[in-house]
Amino acid sequence: MSPRTGAPDQGSVTFSDSSNFINRDMSWLAFNSRVLELASDPSTPLLERVRFLMISASNLDEFFMKRMALLRRRLASNFDLRSSDGMTVRECLEHTRDAVDAMFQVQAACWDKDLLPALATEGICIERYSSLQDHERVALDAWYASNVFPIMTPLAVDPGHRFPFISNLSENLGVLLRDPATQEQSFARLKIPDVLPRMVQLQDGGTHPRGVRIVPLDQIIEANLHDVFRGMEIIAVLPFRVTRSVVVEQDEDDIEDLLEHVQAELQLRRFAEPVRLEIGTCPSAPILDLLMEELELTPDAMFSHAGMLEYDDLKAVVELDRPELKYSLWRPVVPERLRDDEKDIFAVLRERDILVHHPYESFSASVERFIAAAAYDPNVLAIKLTLYRTSRESPFIEHLIHAAQEGKQVACLVELRARFDEDKNVRFARQLEKHGVHVAYGLVGLKTHCKASLVVRREGSGLRCYAHLGTGNYHPGTAQLYTDCGLLTCDDAITKDVVNLFNQLTGRSRTYEYQQLLIAPNTMRTRFLALIDQEIQIARSGGAGQMIAKMNALEDEKIIKKLYEASCAGVEIDLMVRGFCTLRPGVPGVSENIRVRSIVGRFLEHSRIFFFGNGQDDPVDGLWYVGSGDWMSRNLSLRVESAAPVHDRAARARLHHILEVSMHDQYRAWTLGRDGTYERLTVPPGAAPNSSEALGTFVSLCRDVKGEA
Repeated sequence: MSPRTGAPDQGSVTFSDSSNFINRDMSWLAFNSRVLELASDPSTPLLERVRFLMISASNLDEFFMKRMALLRRRLASNFDLRSSDGMTVRECLEHTRDAVDAMFQVQAACWDKDLLPALATEGICIERYSSLQDHERVALDAWYASNVFPIMTPLAVDPGHRFPFISNLSENLGVLLRDPATQEQSFARLKIPDVLPRMVQLQDGGTHPRGVRIVPLDQIIEANLHDVFRGMEIIAVLPFRVTRSVVVEQDEDDIEDLLEHVQAELQLRRFAEPVRLEIGTCPSAPILDLLMEELELTPDAMFSHAGMLEYDDLKAVVELDRPELKYSLWRPVVPERLRDDEKDIFAVLRERDILVHHPYESFSASVERFIAAAAYDPNVLAIKLTLYRTSRESPFIEHLIHAAQEGKQVACLVELRARFDEDKNVRFARQLEKHGVHVAYGLVGLKTHCKASLVVRREGSGLRCYAHLGTGNYHPGTAQLYTDCGLLTCDDAITKDVVNLFNQLTGRSRTYEYQQLLIAPNTMRTRFLALIDQEIQIARSGGAGQMIAKMNALEDEKIIKKLYEASCAGVEIDLMVRGFCTLRPGVPGVSENIRVRSIVGRFLEHSRIFFFGNGQDDPVDGLWYVGSGDWMSRNLSLRVESAAPVHDRAARARLHHILEVSMHDQYRAWTLGRDGTYERLTVPPGAAPNSSEALGTFVSLCRDVKGEA
């Protein structure tokens, strides 16, 4: 039986058999199919469906920039080895190519046959320039002449002009021209300017009371090409889009300045090799041949598909003021113990730890308040924080700068290599340094992905430390969209570990002994393996071995093999893995006691929660951790990650409730089958759906019961 499509044959197998693993890239594409399914789901609000379509397309872009680029590079280097699932690199490229082609077709059908008519029904009409009335085209042409034409920069290709550089993910028009005087043909490239809106509204909104009529910018430009190429005959026009690799390999052994290294890497990436050429259907053969030759692409890197080339252009549609076509606005609740704005947050933490669950509970009223209070408290002597991703207007930057100007010891670990945020983080680092913050850039060879902050406060005759350890970034924007957990604590044993963690990140110490925290790459994998081993021993001794883990992705082979061993020992294992999962559940004699589900919905399921029964009758009395890293080899071996134990029983009870709701979700959940495919759960007729999104309702009810407005 195929190691990719079916379960292993009965008989003697080992945990290392390729039939026990699912291909990582195919599993990732299956995840993106689940995102795309929400765009086709009529129960999803219409403009949210458009947003999910945009997300699926953006995910594909990232897949090509990272994974496809890496696979192509390995194949070009004759590194065609088999992965744990049995596929060679060449086979993986072939399978992913087929899957991506199918996904393009689903995206196009979703847009052309489903969303476009549904939008028109609601008065949101995406018009074709060619279908407009004469007076409307005249008005658009006049707008183009005043607002677009002066910006256009046609780049010809001839003996005096080299083929231009095509920037990553830019939208372009390839134009085949002919000189009427000489009959000589030539090519020109015209980039759709990034500075202009991609959708142009007509003044006439149509008959709908709140209707809008929109024309894509590229169609307006294409209709006016005669103004750009005056006196030339336009033979053919080909819209196209190029995707480039972000996989830049540099030797880190001789790095002297990590900041300069990242800046150089960004420059190299800008000119990285192309990995995909996207075009529409029925392309001009001469233009296509020229592009393929100049970009040095093989046929398998060319994708001709219907639908839009750049679904991100639909952002203007999603942002229309039509609240009835969107999810209802969620207003985060202030955590109960932080509702008194006048009460000292440090006094609250001395009473007991606080577990916060975003976006259901307010990020600004908890985590931001924690750092703000530290910045302005005269008794606080030091603040330390890791910064992986944050927003341009981040209050954390402002608070850290204020604290430094007040003379506090302020240190910030800025991870310059956060993928796609490198340039932004370089600017943040420069800004912080300029204002007196001690900035460190992490450890060479390791990305700092942990989400941790430390506050050192003078109390009485000594010092007390406070910490926040989270599953998500210090990013106010994503805190409204991602489900994440965070622990606020002054537990002495935990904060001692946090002190050591920052010393390791900013200093030169190679190792520290961590008593409470699980830190990658130091102790996290070995400790998780030991915790699974403990459940194995409990099950073999006749007890109820059990564990639940919630994460974004699962592919670490050592962890997976240990989970297989636990399943064979009788440990009951529930895994909630939002994204790709290379573990194959339900295999006789291997993973019969493992269940895997994925939840994809309104909020991005981003929290990492780990539960081990520890032989306790009540799950709340088991071992609970919240962490920053998934069970992936890169997280456990190549990143600095942290997972914090949750000691407070009320906090553990909340984590238990979160997992219980997630495990019984019937609304936005898919289950992973033994054959590697996902099946969406359906709500039985007449039954009220259980949904992870009901956690918001639960929190709201708590708020209402407490009398909060």
